[in-house]
Amino acid sequence: MTTAQQTQRPTAAELDAADPLAAQRDAFYAPDADQLASYLDGNSLGRPLKVTAANLDAFVHKSWGSRLIRGWDEQWMDEPITVGDRIGEVTLGAAAGQTTVGDSTSVMLYKMIRAAVDAQPGRDEIIIDRDNFPTDRFIIEGIAAERGASIKWIAANPSSGVRGEDLDGLLGDRTAVVVLSHIAYRSGFLADAEGITAKVHEAGALMLWDLCHSVGSVPLELDKWGVDIAVGCTYKYLNGGPGSPAFAYVNSSMQDRLQQPIWGWMGAENPFGMTDSYRPAQGMRRFITGTPPVLAMQPMKDMLELIASVGMDAVRAKSIQLTEYAIALSEELLVPLGAEIVSPRDVAERGSHITVDHPLFSDVTAKLWEKGVIPDFRPPHGLRIGLSPLSTSFAEVELGVTAIRDALSELQ
Repeated sequence: MTTAQQTQRPTAAELDAADPLAAQRDAFYAPDADQLASYLDGNSLGRPLKVTAANLDAFVHKSWGSRLIRGWDEQWMDEPITVGDRIGEVTLGAAAGQTTVGDSTSVMLYKMIRAAVDAQPGRDEIIIDRDNFPTDRFIIEGIAAERGASIKWIAANPSSGVRGEDLDGLLGDRTAVVVLSHIAYRSGFLADAEGITAKVHEAGALMLWDLCHSVGSVPLELDKWGVDIAVGCTYKYLNGGPGSPAFAYVNSSMQDRLQQPIWGWMGAENPFGMTDSYRPAQGMRRFITGTPPVLAMQPMKDMLELIASVGMDAVRAKSIQLTEYAIALSEELLVPLGAEIVSPRDVAERGSHITVDHPLFSDVTAKLWEKGVIPDFRPPHGLRIGLSPLSTSFAEVELGVTAIRDALSELQ
């Protein structure tokens, strides 16, 4: 980057002053600067909202402490669908009755992928890319072994991600389901969900999207795109807290076709009937298995209301600004030291994190964590800069990337 380009680029202070979402940062808990100087890992775990502490305290003393078992009849039985509908409305572009909350992401992926395979008689192939997150790949390997299915692997470029043409020659009349991440965990590549879903449907297969890195960071239109099934976590951009439960979306047109494999009493037609055999509930309740984690659902409710107050379009606009700024700083400060930016430069193909590669970044990350600068590291050489639009300032990005530069210089 030339001196003239640097001069033309707005400073962090100018960007923060012009940021229409700047005031939202005050809603989040922030430790003292000596504990945390720059948090660049919002794509792994979102910061807690200040109001969440008070709301959890109220839940313990009122909903739980005062109502006790009566809470199930009064509210909690409906909580997985009620919260699911709010996730659908605010972040997924999904009408009511298509989203439920519960289980871990891994368990939810297993249930949904297994149900999709079983719903496609005569089709025994699952398609996934080799660079997908390990959980997705491992679960598919397990399901393939259980069901006698085979896996077709997409060998996409990790930096550019899976495109529609990467499915050419793989889709066919034996394809049961295609499983892809909407945003690649490594590079931040944002896939064409609508186009790929249409292509998968042309082959008669089902499409399942992993939304872990996109829900709450980019606008989604699952109903409009005709998505069959989607799964996502809630501890990243929905700020549900460590280990907060995952959600599943099942298009209303698909719900009667799918039978999830882990039959539990809460997904039964009559949970309190104590019946001799299992009959699934109607609609999204059939995808619930055990007692829902009601307490763990509470923090994400606060974040959903904050997102709803500003709108996903505003969140996306800030995300684009943040990643553009992080890339510009990385080009200026890190590339001259031998680093390589491996995330898409086209904003239409990039989520809310970028990845920069360097052989020393594992050591750099460890060094930075000791100083309260928190990026993320993914082997073999990727340092991820994850930018949560509502809680991250441009000054924080500048401080963080500068610290990465300094740590890298010290180690070279």
